[in-house]
Amino acid sequence: MSLLSGIRDRRLDAAPTRSQTVAFGASGFPIQLMTQTFSAFVVYFYVAHLAVPAEWVAFAMIAHGILNAALNPVVGAMSDRLRTPWGRRIPWIGLGIVPLVVAFVLVWMPPELPAAGLIAWFLVVVAVYDVAFVVVVLNISALFPEIFRTTEERARGNVPRQIFGILGMVLGTAIAPALYDALGWPAMALILGAVSLGMLLWSFRSGMIERRGAVVAEAPMPWTAQLRYTFTNRAFVPYVLGSLMVQTSIAIIIAAIPFYVRYSLHAAEGEASVLLGAIFASAIPSIIGWSWVVRRTSPRTALLIGIAIFGIATLAWLLPATVLAAALVGLGVGVGVGGLLQLLEIALSQIIDDDADRTGHRREGVYFGVNGFVVRGAVVLQAIVAAWVLNASGFDATLGDAQPDAVDGGIRIMLAVVPLGFTALAWLCFWLYPIRRR
Repeated sequence: MSLLSGIRDRRLDAAPTRSQTVAFGASGFPIQLMTQTFSAFVVYFYVAHLAVPAEWVAFAMIAHGILNAALNPVVGAMSDRLRTPWGRRIPWIGLGIVPLVVAFVLVWMPPELPAAGLIAWFLVVVAVYDVAFVVVVLNISALFPEIFRTTEERARGNVPRQIFGILGMVLGTAIAPALYDALGWPAMALILGAVSLGMLLWSFRSGMIERRGAVVAEAPMPWTAQLRYTFTNRAFVPYVLGSLMVQTSIAIIIAAIPFYVRYSLHAAEGEASVLLGAIFASAIPSIIGWSWVVRRTSPRTALLIGIAIFGIATLAWLLPATVLAAALVGLGVGVGVGGLLQLLEIALSQIIDDDADRTGHRREGVYFGVNGFVVRGAVVLQAIVAAWVLNASGFDATLGDAQPDAVDGGIRIMLAVVPLGFTALAWLCFWLYPIRRR
């Protein structure tokens, strides 16, 4: 009871302290650690290690994507409507952390079952993982505009979260293979699960704090009004379309880099980590620089600059003939990526503030939920683009490294020109973004 009373009584009345800001930002590490480990290795684990038919796993992953996307707006709207002595977001996060981590661990620890039983295990456990993931992550995101109330606070407050998140992304793709190779999959799951649980509990206890009087209107907004005000918001519509274009560009680049390294640069597959490492290496320090930019301009202006840098830098991938040269281009791309990571949530927080002024309701949950639903389309667009470019260029996996000459050009177009096209559309969307003040 003392813990519950402590959560109820530690509401914010002013700007968060530095320790609270760092603790809140630390949540980005376990979230990205689990996300990247799951997305990078779960198909390999079930197909190559457990011998589940690939088409069964593909079906399960499609179901996972659909469920995750559908949950976002539903959970967001429910969170906005919740009224408790401990706030709207804290109860969801507190109840979801342990199921999230346990489900993540169980994905990698199935019992000895035939293939049909294993896919059933996968579907059930991943469904629990999806529900808990959306409940925890969406409500943490919804806390961001409430904890940090001005553009300057948000610019500073988002820096630790994005840096922790990038570190989680890097370790999720780099540490997991070393762990399962040395200790086995169950040990990997238990170690990563323990780290994630510890970080989330620390972040929850020390950094996730709601404000007194955060609920502007006492009665929640009706469901129909929720949808009407969200999809007719003149700022949110260009924002969410621009966000989709940005996420699609990044997804295409990540998917194209392994092909680029092997078939365009004719290097070892493992060299793809050099390009990804270059992007992350420049993204982390650039986040601090973008925090300075947005504090002195506006979210809209900073986004227009960041998107332009990102798009122009990707075009330079048309030229390199070596991994080193491509990595230098990756440093420039990383500067743009750092800006996008830093600025998108700041702009969405501004939309939420504007909506609260007009409606009398703070609806962080539904806005982050609908945004999450829409940007899941980036995975679909990325798959369509990759399949179309590879087929059009004559790519044939059975030929190994002896691909037709057109494949090199097609892959360079997929990595450089196609993302530039999507970023141009994103730039146009944010040019139409109507909130121009700080």
